[in-house]
Amino acid sequence: MAGGVILGVALWIRHEPKTSSLLFQQIGDKQAPGTFYIGIYIIIAVGAVMMFVGFLGCYGAIQESQCLLGTFFTCLVILFACEVAAGIWGFVNRDQVSKEVRQFYDEAYTLATTGTKEQQEKAIPVIKTFHETLQCCGTSHLSKAAIMLLNKDLCPKRDSLIDKLTTEDCHQKIDSLFSTKLYLVGIAAVVVAVIMIIEMIFSMVLCCGIRIYSVY
Repeated sequence: MAGGVILGVALWIRHEPKTSSLLFQQIGDKQAPGTFYIGIYIIIAVGAVMMFVGFLGCYGAIQESQCLLGTFFTCLVILFACEVAAGIWGFVNRDQVSKEVRQFYDEAYTLATTGTKEQQEKAIPVIKTFHETLQCCGTSHLSKAAIMLLNKDLCPKRDSLIDKLTTEDCHQKIDSLFSTKLYLVGIAAVVVAVIMIIEMIFSMVLCCGIRIYSVY
């Protein structure tokens, strides 16, 4: 059950519409950075394997098999190591993910506003997706004004000029979005790690109990 819950949460984070719509963007041959998905894929794999390993542990306990319980314990140790790796990755890259997405947005913004006609055709859809998805515009009041002067359709539609200029900048929105998602990844990793520790303790207790029972 724990494996199923973790798998479900990881799949939701992976396919959440707002995040997916941004990270599937592409400017010519350059794809949006996918560093964010590395930790997600680790948790998806761990959740799926946890479900299988859970059945193995239950069957080993029912059959009172030290071999199966030992295998169960070994698998948990390996999965625990993967979770620690995911946690370390998330801690190390917590700022890098947002930074890469901001750089991708800045590149698309530059091409959409000052690039050649061909570059603008490729970059404008990317910029529009960022603006509409995050309900943001530019990175400062100056950039918002430049966007409105150069292309009125890039920013989300607002009723007045003041509303347009007070729209949140995209750097803040990007940081907020990916920080929240990384916190969810971190919480999922901690929950899985705690569950694994409890399962390892129970598997050791069961193994010892079966061994003592077989002796007597």
